[in-house]
Amino acid sequence: MNIWIAIIGTAVGCYAVKFAGLLVPGHAVERPYVRRLAALLPVALLAALTAQQTFADGHTLMLDARAAGLGAAAVALLLRAPFLLVVAAAVVVTAGLRALGG
Repeated sequence: MNIWIAIIGTAVGCYAVKFAGLLVPGHAVERPYVRRLAALLPVALLAALTAQQTFADGHTLMLDARAAGLGAAAVALLLRAPFLLVVAAAVVVTAGLRALGG
């Protein structure tokens, strides 16, 4: 029963946040600072989630095959590879190191 309460509470909370966003006046959203912040916020959130998933295991920091895969993806990005190749490089390096026992 507690799980259903959490699910319903989360759904109501998400709806309330979305509804609150509709109540923001249009002139407040049109400011250049707010536009810049809104453009950069998803990038910062994605970077934080990537770092957490790559370097954390519960409550400890880890350096394992995931970090090497992230490094391979970064190199592919620096070489301006297409997105699919960036993902493929990360997958191949991570899987290869895990197969080797790393």
